[in-house]
Amino acid sequence: MALFTGTQQSYYQGSDNSFNTADDLSTYGNYQYVNLKDLVNNFMVAYVGEGKIINKIKRPDVNFHAQRAIAELSYDTLRTVKTQEVEVGANLTMPLPHDYVNYVKIAFVDDNGIENILYPSRKTSNPQPLNQDGNFSYQFDSDGNLTQASDSNSWTRYKDNSNIDTGDTVNENEPGALLHEGGRHGIDPEFANSNGIYYIDLHRGRIHFSSNMLEKTILLKYISDSLATEGEMKVHKFAEEAVYKFIAHAILSTRVNTPEYLVARFKKERFAEVRKAKIRLSNFNAEEMAQVMRGKSKQIKH
Repeated sequence: MALFTGTQQSYYQGSDNSFNTADDLSTYGNYQYVNLKDLVNNFMVAYVGEGKIINKIKRPDVNFHAQRAIAELSYDTLRTVKTQEVEVGANLTMPLPHDYVNYVKIAFVDDNGIENILYPSRKTSNPQPLNQDGNFSYQFDSDGNLTQASDSNSWTRYKDNSNIDTGDTVNENEPGALLHEGGRHGIDPEFANSNGIYYIDLHRGRIHFSSNMLEKTILLKYISDSLATEGEMKVHKFAEEAVYKFIAHAILSTRVNTPEYLVARFKKERFAEVRKAKIRLSNFNAEEMAQVMRGKSKQIKH
């Protein structure tokens, strides 16, 4: 039975018989992926049964290890980078996506559609602000727990006084001094940036931006574990074998009385398949690399 079902006309025109519309965007390019259900079925057929590596295994166990494989491979092997584009409001914050694991890049988009990278700040944060009375004693609730305010003084003061000044900074207490530290005594590359800065508050699940990002369009590129929804639980065919080896090794290594040589064998095969998947998915193009390398003879000043 062929892997591609339907007709080419139904693929390109979709259910509304209209070419390249919104209804089609969720189906274009799906042939390059294998979903979680097919991964589990294929593994049960190839690896489980009498005379095979695994004599007997419950399907929920395979499903668990398959999800763990997808999550682990998503971090540095699979193409799991997602993007969000938002406009920054008056609170100068952006909530982290529901499936956020780590960020790849945060930038603002200018009027020409060019991404201008923002850099994280190490000079400010939004710590947990404890409530205090007039005598500076901590305040507690009825259960004896410390009470906290919504935002800290650090964040409130920074938000009100972090306007960017692209000129020379004379007073270190002036707005913009944070972004031009070292300007008078030899520039520090870490702060040689007037685009703006941000920091990520993982506790509250928000990204905080400097005030010059107000009403700017922000682009967030982030890594997901590919497990947030059913539709996301899929693997590129270049990494399909790596998932099977991952599942097999996970099952064998957690079973009693499994020969150690068998566990070691599949550990080695898993490593080899993951490495192969990384190379395949890196998508190096010889012509594109040649174009980049044409500038290799240019002098780079340190």
